[in-house]
This record gives sequence, structure tokens and C-alpha cells, in this order.
Amino acid sequence: MSTQYHLAELNIARARYEDDDPRFKDFVDMVEPVNTMAERMPGYVWRLVDKEGVGTMDIKAFDDPRLLVNLSVWEDLESLLTFVNKTVHARVMNRRKEWFAAMESHHLVLWWVPAGHTPDLAEAKTKLEQLDREGPGAAAFTFGKFYSPEGEPVAFELSMDG
Repeated sequence: MSTQYHLAELNIARARYEDDDPRFKDFVDMVEPVNTMAERMPGYVWRLVDKEGVGTMDIKAFDDPRLLVNLSVWEDLESLLTFVNKTVHARVMNRRKEWFAAMESHHLVLWWVPAGHTPDLAEAKTKLEQLDREGPGAAAFTFGKFYSPEGEPVAFELSMDG
């Protein structure tokens, strides 16, 4: 894997409930521990945080106030997949339908950034819009249609086992 590039990811989710709704409590309670774990993972580089430096629950990047964002950077695909699928994060993923409404457009976009570059929400939203408009390509892609930093399609088996 090239150390000249890191993997950026934006994922969004539309919460079914307000932050203080008891049905959303389990998710809200997991945000800080999951984010803390992410920061300790091998291959973690950076993540967007709110004013308190914890999560992104208070960051409203879209017109919909229930649309939550997560923006992070990882050294490589393997590091991100290990965090997503082999940590407590997988328990969150297993309950996502309970807490989040189905999205009509893409809810995850991946792209390569030069090592040392910190993407902002404007860049991330542009990548998500590009993915919605053009489908997966070298500049904006998904786990299902992944590309190398050099722009070549990469096939791998995506395991969602925790």
C-alpha cells in the first residue's frame, strides 16, 4: 500500500429519533466509546469532531437536522475494515436499521487523499454528490466498487463478520 495516500470516508445516516429519545439512547451512549476506539486503532489518521472534541452528533452538514455525519481518514482499506467489522462498531452496524432510516441515495463514499491532507465537509459532500451523480469511479467509490490510489479497480471480499 502506498504511504503517499490515505483513505478518506464519509458516511451519513438519517436518525429515526431525536438525540434525547429513549429509543436512540443505546446509539447515543455508544458514540463516544466507538470514537475513542477508532482513535486507538492501527491505521487511524483523523476524524471530524464536534465542539466538545468527541463525536459529530452536533455537526449539521445537511439541511436535514437528523442527518448525522462521520468523516474520517485511515492509512489504508485494511485498517478501516478492521475497525468497521471487527470491533464494537460492528454491534452498531448490526442495529443500524433500528436507529436509522433507509437512505434514498448513497450513504457512504470513499476516496484517496494525499497523506497529510485533512478533508473538510465541503470536500466530502462533493465526493458524495459525485458518487450519486456518476456512480463509483476512481475519484469517489464504495466498498462494493473499490479503487486503488492509482485509479485501478480493486476486488476484495467484504466480510461483515464481527
